Amino acid sequence: MAVPRKNRLLVPEAAEALEQLKFDIAREFGVELGPDTAARANGSVGGEMVRRLVALAQNQITLT
Repeated sequence: MAVPRKNRLLVPEAAEALEQLKFDIAREFGVELGPDTAARANGSVGGEMVRRLVALAQNQITLT
């Protein structure tokens, strides 16, 4: 039985921007995303997305 995913976007309108960010980072890293790519390579893209989003949030906090 499949386990339902609990990840959901708090702002659904951001989905397209997040997808674009993911593919931009993958291109920078030279990673071709997909099921045939090593989990480590796919994971490096996700990790970089998190780092950049956290940095963006930290900048927003310090500006206010």
